[in-house]
Amino acid sequence: MSNAPRLTSLDALHRSLGATMTDFAGWDMPLRYGSERDEHNAVRTRAGLFDLSHMGEITVTGPEAMKALNYALVGNIATIGLGRARYTMICQEDGGIVDDLIVYRLGETEAPEYLVVANAGNAQIVLDAITERAAGFDAEVRDDRDAYALIAVQGPESPGILKSVTDADLDGLKYYAGLPGTVAGVPALIARTGYTGEDGFELFVAPEHAEQLWRALTDAGQGAGLVPCGLSCRDTLRLEAGMPLYGHELTTALTPFDAGLGRVVKFEKDGDFVGRKALEAAAEKAEANPPRKLVGLIAEGRRVPRAGFSVVAGGEVVGEVTSGAPSPTLGKPIAIAYVDAAHAAPGTGGVGIDIRGTHEAYEVVALPFYKRQK
Repeated sequence: MSNAPRLTSLDALHRSLGATMTDFAGWDMPLRYGSERDEHNAVRTRAGLFDLSHMGEITVTGPEAMKALNYALVGNIATIGLGRARYTMICQEDGGIVDDLIVYRLGETEAPEYLVVANAGNAQIVLDAITERAAGFDAEVRDDRDAYALIAVQGPESPGILKSVTDADLDGLKYYAGLPGTVAGVPALIARTGYTGEDGFELFVAPEHAEQLWRALTDAGQGAGLVPCGLSCRDTLRLEAGMPLYGHELTTALTPFDAGLGRVVKFEKDGDFVGRKALEAAAEKAEANPPRKLVGLIAEGRRVPRAGFSVVAGGEVVGEVTSGAPSPTLGKPIAIAYVDAAHAAPGTGGVGIDIRGTHEAYEVVALPFYKRQK
């Protein structure tokens, strides 16, 4: 069996654009095309174009599709309106986070259909878990990873760019909503979602249509400063926006309550769900005596922290960095970290990060670091 990374349907196009490629979650993906700082700034001020075809799409259909997902996931799938999407999670029986997901409701009540989008590295695990959990329901779970390419256009200019190549009502498309439409002659699910902290859209299309769509969006965005963007700037964009990354802020060793995302767990929904008992205990513990909290840290100096570095105060280790990078928007290094509750309040002084034996001063701030102007 070959261990070679999978290629997206846009692979040849990325290489023709001079992309630096990298193996990410078993896929050969563009890391950057030129300067990752320039790509980052383009998304913040104009627009960027991303290939996200490595993400994992799972379709759940059938009369009891909603009930199956309500049991499999921690969110209340019953309250997702037609054409809307919801951020949620799938957890283990012990409450540990298997993955964070977006669920789109595509089908009418008479013909229920949901699209579950998992992170690339967890797609098979999530598929297997949902399939197993749906076994007692009148529902079909389908692996649709090969049925979709996913292209995102993100940034303040993205609505104007997309409007020029679609007849879909983008003004009526709210955040975390999706609708079927045609973009540049290509059938697509148009979703107003993203992972950058900016307004933007994610377009699910058949793989054979991906190149046509990418080229059309590139042409439409020429006057608006659109540039192709890789995974490197996607990471700094989501970091500034305080968005968690699986394997960093989210792991099977943590519950949603540990991650400060207990709001995604809906105990009030009908019926049982996997992890309910453990999560009820975690919720009670987090409210009474949270061991650590997820915070932002902004450097006073120039040295950049990385995941795994220790957060220190008074000569003691009080936390651990989960993500860190230079922030192009703030002009300083930033980090997300889990720190002891006693040191988690914004403005807490005397906190540093151990960077190769030197304790660099950092300021504790509330997340996110960056929030776009509406």
